[in-house]
Amino acid sequence: MMAVASNSADERLERIFELVPREAFLGPGPWQIKVNRRYVETPSADPCYVYQNVLVALDVTKGINNGEPLLHAAWIGAAAPKPGEMVIHVGAGTGYYTALLAMLVLPNGDVQAFEIDRRLADRARENLEPFEGVAVTNDDATALPMQSANLVYVSAGVIALPAHWLEALRPGGRIIFPWQANKRTGLAVLITRTAAGYEARPLMPAWFIPCVGASDSAECSKLPNSADAWSIRSVWLTRDRSPDETAVAIYKDLWFSSADCQNF
Repeated sequence: MMAVASNSADERLERIFELVPREAFLGPGPWQIKVNRRYVETPSADPCYVYQNVLVALDVTKGINNGEPLLHAAWIGAAAPKPGEMVIHVGAGTGYYTALLAMLVLPNGDVQAFEIDRRLADRARENLEPFEGVAVTNDDATALPMQSANLVYVSAGVIALPAHWLEALRPGGRIIFPWQANKRTGLAVLITRTAAGYEARPLMPAWFIPCVGASDSAECSKLPNSADAWSIRSVWLTRDRSPDETAVAIYKDLWFSSADCQNF
């Protein structure tokens, strides 16, 4: 199901999704899964309950979950991690999707995972110990310098995308993140660094818990409506280009445009 949801021709995906056991990253069962906006406990610790497209609680009190597998499979398919690439994972939780990314950049690839919750970061570090080329940092990825990367994979809701995340992208690099464009519109966005600029492509609806350090609506001087949010085609750093009539969302350090990069 995950391989099909990825909409990818990458023949490695099905085998990698099979090899990395989701339950190993969730703690001992029974588990709390989210159904109709509330948590219910699985009847037992049988792993079959977590091999459904469900949110599984990592911390019920904070509303932190291991995200829906079919959504992440679609993101992985769109972001297309490749062998040898450098990946930054922001919001690693306990490391399940970090592990999948690590497998996909073998051989010679690396994953730098950030998790701001200390307890979850400790669990991720332990869970990811068997995986090659993975490092876990317990800190705020919005406040630290980011090393250059081929892919930045963000598992927390972003209002104002940090400019230095864009600047960290290597030529051809991608960032995929859940953009909380307004109070009613959340969508996954894939940004690719091209020779002409940063190309932006909305993918699907997506809602995540807020990303600490990137969720201040005061950073936005022009808020997009839903149709505007879905119309984005490029993103620009304000230091490189001032917002013009194509701007649909304007933040302190960057803005989204409805025009293609090549049209500027």
